[in-house]
Amino acid sequence: MKKFNFRKVLDGLTASSPGSGSSSGSNSGGGSGSVHPGGTAGVLREEIQETLTSEYFQICKTVRHGFPYQPTALAFDPVQKTLAIGTRTGAIRILGRPGVDCYCQHESGAAVLQLQFLINEGALVSASSDDTLHLWNLRQKRPAILHSLKFNRERITYCHLPFQSKWLYVGTERGNTHIVNIESFILSGYVIMWNKAIELSTKTHPGPVVHLSDSPRDEGKLLIGYENGTVVFWDLKSKRAELRLYYDEAIHSIDWHHEGKQFMCSHSDGSLTLWNLKSPSRPFQTTIPHGKSQKEGRKSESCKPILKVEYKTCRNSEPFIIFSGGLSYDKACRRPSLTIMHGKAITVLEMDHPIVEFLTLCETPYPNEFQEPYAVVVLLEKDLIVVDLTQSNFPIFENPYPMDIHESPVTCTAYFADCPPDLILVLYSIGVKHKKQGYSNKEWPITGGAWNLGTQTYPEIIITGHADGSIKFWDASAITLQMLYKLKTSKVFEKQKVGEGKQTCEIVEEDPYAIQMIYWCPESRIFCVSGVSAYVIIYKFSRHEITAEIVSLEVRLQYDVEDIITPEPETSPPFPDLSSQLPSSRSLSGSTNTVASEGVAKDSIPCLNVKTRPVRMPPGYQAELVIQLVWMDGEPPQQITSLAVSSAYGIVAFGNCNGLAVVDFIQKTVLLSMGTIDLYRSSDLYQRQPRSPRKNKQFIAGLTELNDSPVPLELERCKSPTSGLATRIPEAAAGFCRNEIPAVRQRNQVHHLPDHVNGHCTSPTSHSCSSGKRLSNADVSKVNRWGPGKPPFRKAQSAACMEISLPVTTEESRENLYNRSRSSSISSIDKDSKEAITALYFMESFARKNDSTVSPCLFVGTSLGMVLIISLNLPSADEQRFTEPVMVLPSGTFLSLKGPVLTFSCMDRTGGLMHPPYEVWKDPNNIDENEKSWRRKLVMNFPSPSQEIGDHQYTIICSEKQAKVFSLPSQTCLYVHNITETSFILRADVVVMCNSACLACFCANGHIMIMSLPSLRPMLDVNYLPLTDMRIARTFCFTNEGQALYLVSPTEIQRLTYSQEMCDNLQDMLGDLFTPIETPEAQNRGFLKGLFGGSGQTFDREELFGEASAGKASRSLAQHIPGPGGIEGMKGAAGGVMGELTRARIALDERGQRLGELEEKTAGMMTSAEAFSKHAHELMLKYKDKKWYQF
Repeated sequence: MKKFNFRKVLDGLTASSPGSGSSSGSNSGGGSGSVHPGGTAGVLREEIQETLTSEYFQICKTVRHGFPYQPTALAFDPVQKTLAIGTRTGAIRILGRPGVDCYCQHESGAAVLQLQFLINEGALVSASSDDTLHLWNLRQKRPAILHSLKFNRERITYCHLPFQSKWLYVGTERGNTHIVNIESFILSGYVIMWNKAIELSTKTHPGPVVHLSDSPRDEGKLLIGYENGTVVFWDLKSKRAELRLYYDEAIHSIDWHHEGKQFMCSHSDGSLTLWNLKSPSRPFQTTIPHGKSQKEGRKSESCKPILKVEYKTCRNSEPFIIFSGGLSYDKACRRPSLTIMHGKAITVLEMDHPIVEFLTLCETPYPNEFQEPYAVVVLLEKDLIVVDLTQSNFPIFENPYPMDIHESPVTCTAYFADCPPDLILVLYSIGVKHKKQGYSNKEWPITGGAWNLGTQTYPEIIITGHADGSIKFWDASAITLQMLYKLKTSKVFEKQKVGEGKQTCEIVEEDPYAIQMIYWCPESRIFCVSGVSAYVIIYKFSRHEITAEIVSLEVRLQYDVEDIITPEPETSPPFPDLSSQLPSSRSLSGSTNTVASEGVAKDSIPCLNVKTRPVRMPPGYQAELVIQLVWMDGEPPQQITSLAVSSAYGIVAFGNCNGLAVVDFIQKTVLLSMGTIDLYRSSDLYQRQPRSPRKNKQFIAGLTELNDSPVPLELERCKSPTSGLATRIPEAAAGFCRNEIPAVRQRNQVHHLPDHVNGHCTSPTSHSCSSGKRLSNADVSKVNRWGPGKPPFRKAQSAACMEISLPVTTEESRENLYNRSRSSSISSIDKDSKEAITALYFMESFARKNDSTVSPCLFVGTSLGMVLIISLNLPSADEQRFTEPVMVLPSGTFLSLKGPVLTFSCMDRTGGLMHPPYEVWKDPNNIDENEKSWRRKLVMNFPSPSQEIGDHQYTIICSEKQAKVFSLPSQTCLYVHNITETSFILRADVVVMCNSACLACFCANGHIMIMSLPSLRPMLDVNYLPLTDMRIARTFCFTNEGQALYLVSPTEIQRLTYSQEMCDNLQDMLGDLFTPIETPEAQNRGFLKGLFGGSGQTFDREELFGEASAGKASRSLAQHIPGPGGIEGMKGAAGGVMGELTRARIALDERGQRLGELEEKTAGMMTSAEAFSKHAHELMLKYKDKKWYQF
């Protein structure tokens, strides 16, 4: 029976407050902390003065990176040189020069149909699928909607805004054309009805309006294209159709020649027709560019529809005809293409993805001048490219935006703020050598806006893991994103031949190299990844290229127990010795292959084959060691659920639902490999029940499937992945320390327990290593195993040890294969007993209760909320580290929490966050350094020394339900905070902000919570983002300085901040979308061209479309919706007084310049008039006195 210290109980009752009892969290994810002082911990607690308050925190989105998901529309401002992209989800991305990247969202979420810039006006018009027009103000860093106009009875199909006009033409599905005033966003009474546009003799409806444009020659003429092939040339003044043109194929797009005498149409049969206004009866030229040539008199073979065509003229060369689609039907396997016709040359550019839209960039914004195209922006479904038209081979520009995040689906992320400043330069110098070549030598043509670095100066790095096994390092400093370096982990494995991938099909259906977890130590530059095929790769960084064999280890991590008889509770002791109940053990020191009774089963076979030949490794990250879990008795290895590396100790640890493995990557040996239950020795708190043998390795109906849609998630959001089936840990077990067992025995035993879901578990012995070869158990070295017996299982269930089968859409099925398994609520019919390793942490700490000195430790957290501390006995001398064995011993220390353990951290007695020890990086392949310089330089972080006898360290542990702070070495639980009872935490990180540590948590119900340390006082609780799909749970991560990120869509990363200071300074960090630029002057058309080239300059739209002449539109046709604030308020918020003064000065300069030009023209006219008068007078004098017959 445990002895109680009555004096300590009284001290605790005296010191605790009346409200110190633990209370459960509310529905919003909050909870109240409870303090349990004990021993000398009260003295330690009083020494720390916490500086963080709630005023330091605020949630705010900062910037979105990546390619706009599901794009639908494209627009370009030729004067400001900014690009806008609309998406199916109602988002708009506005791009300028690198650093100018703005995201805005329609509240309705309706798809964007079309975008139109008010050229050089700092405004944008968007038409959405809910038949609403929106006017966006771009004269501020975060655009806002000024006006909205909702059409009630007609559907919008096409919009056109003439250059320097305030009247927007809107075509509808019914074939009508309406006109909207941009300034007031009110519908004009002027309407072009479809039945007036077509001939009265026409019996069929022309279809929706697919094109609207004014004539370059005469702004008073409007060209209207209907879907059925009808084109109407409408006179706006006389309100009648001047010309009507008909074609027997549907029209997709129309574009004018700059002179306004010709226009080109693209049709559904793959043809292009060129029309002349003087002969409207039929096109004077019809071509099918990709059609097969037929005999004379026969029509060319039809091709696929040409969805869009652009007809751009050049002053010194033939015009450009650029179109998408139009390929022949007999080439079904051809990729989507863009065709460029320049003179007699036809160039077909094949694309990797379907073309959504394209735009030709021209030198002038005026439609009646030579266009002089210089580039083509092509918007694909999953990429954005710009083609250089000034070079004959049409190269593409190098894209400065991070549009290739989704090149392979993102499976995991890591975020590091305030990392060593030299890392970005080092990674960039290595990565730039592997960049693709063949780009255009000209600068990126989209150069709009302005951007500066702002006040944020610390370096940031984002790491993304992908489905194809690649790793990308990104420079994320100053809210920008630029790729630094790309690492391909699949290069360490042999390529799988056709038919050889069946052995991995039971782990993952495809993408066997997909990255699951990332661990990076920026100081030592040690990088480690775990993959979906149950492997771990350790990389070291080097600036030198080497050719070497890849060292590999194979680990048997499986543990089974058969026919355990659980004693009755009333008759069994608390911790019985079950050694007599265990079946006989079988040795693993013999053959590695096991022959099953029913036939040969796979055994000791890894899922992937490591290359056995020497491999050339370029500068950068080079593979140091590959560790693979192997098949056992015909069962595949389970996926890895936790990973940790210590460069100072030279040890990597990883675990899954079967157990824990610890590997020495310096000596290339396995130090520990055993089932989770073995880590408890014989004194397990819980009794585990036996189960029936496995009958089918496929869990047919054993899992509660989780859909990506929000509806089923609402039902499951309140459940933890491991709650429901797992028995709750008693509160009395908090801070419980088991009695230490000094006797440690070495044994090689495996006991079997069939597992319905997760396969068998084996606890093998250590493996020695040979370069490039598979290790057998004959080469096994000693391993430390202990305990006279094994405790029985108790009924429990953990989602962290299971594969997840998600019924998802085809588009997202690949990326959802790699979900972190604890992110969903899962139950099993058989209620399998598995305790997964969910968190690992290396630290210099106190391994046992009341230790006087710190030692290397490994903290192990499980899915049942248990925390085990394993002691690492390392050689004292640095030279001996490469030869002497490392001892891995259990400390006998156990702590407990509610829910699966997520994260660990440590603080010293002054409240400073203790960084795990690390080795200072030194190039392992540097041949210039001598042997003396090869001594390992370690940076150890010990707790601050104190003369007092007592605790010297805090340990912070957070699970899916609560957080606890323990004082070490007394192992007293000082603070407990029940974070949530109705939901569960997806991500928890201990971060530094304003030189103080805090605990940041993201809950499945959407709440982001910040707690101070070590007191766990709530600082922030905001309902930010509900868990709508597994992507968020898999990629959400916090980092220092108030930064966080997650994958908001398959192609985009959303960054946010929880720092009040950064929210206040965000305006200074964002780029300006609009900069005052003078509109270029139109070219002088000449006297004769102005006299006979049209009357566009005298056309007054205000007089024609205004309320005085056109009247008011029907109120039921469209509804005006004011935006957030008036236009004057928006202008004031956009740039302040200085911006207004600058704009006023530029406007005055423009007005003065125009007045000066007018004065010069007036003077020239006066001079011409005087000269004409003089010549006329001379002529009159010459013939004054002559008679009529003298002429």
